[in-house]
Amino acid sequence: MKLPIQRAVSLRQATLPLAAAALALAASVPAGLAGAPAAQADTATPAIVDSTRHDGKYISLTFDDGPDPVTTPKLLAVLEKHHVKATFCLWGDHVKQHPEIVRQIAAAGHLLCNHTMHHDNMGTWSADAIRADLLETSAVIREAVPDAKIDYFRAPYGSWGQTPQVAAELGLQPLGWQLTVSDWEPPGTAELMRRIREGITPGVVVLLHDGGGDRTQTMEAVDQVIPELKSEGWKFDRPARRG
Repeated sequence: MKLPIQRAVSLRQATLPLAAAALALAASVPAGLAGAPAAQADTATPAIVDSTRHDGKYISLTFDDGPDPVTTPKLLAVLEKHHVKATFCLWGDHVKQHPEIVRQIAAAGHLLCNHTMHHDNMGTWSADAIRADLLETSAVIREAVPDAKIDYFRAPYGSWGQTPQVAAELGLQPLGWQLTVSDWEPPGTAELMRRIREGITPGVVVLLHDGGGDRTQTMEAVDQVIPELKSEGWKFDRPARRG
């Protein structure tokens, strides 16, 4: 999720589907998917969470725009080495291209987040159009990982519009962040580490990327900064579940 004010982004002109089309897509969702959001609905609220589950010196790492066939497996190995769990905000088109990597993410015990099907700016979309997209994205994630638990939703570009309410109705907690280090530039591994070290505060959710381009520097920065932060007493947590 790259913030539009920090990098010029050429967005695909989104043609909003008609309400009837959105409802038709929702009606076509398999029964397994239709039942999953209802089971989680009581745990989600429209409030956007941007902090960890615990108070104190805790950090939550989140990664957007994957899965990527090169970076994501390497990042998973780094997180396993350091015994850290993270949240992966999955871009539906990339999930369809690399379902086996989604299975690796889930098998490693990381949290899954719906990051829309095509990474469109939904800031002006209707509720029906948003709902259709989120349902489609969750469906392709569950094609890769049947019965996957999808805890969160994150809006591309931080353009929320009506998405928090729709996501909550589907059992997806809107997930924001407190710290972004602009790793899409990319500025260099040392600079990314500096931005992380200087930007963290107790309970911070950090926005990083494992997809959308060459994220080698992000992976290297994470590998090096985790042991440094652990030595200073920081612990790695999951995002809060409720807003």
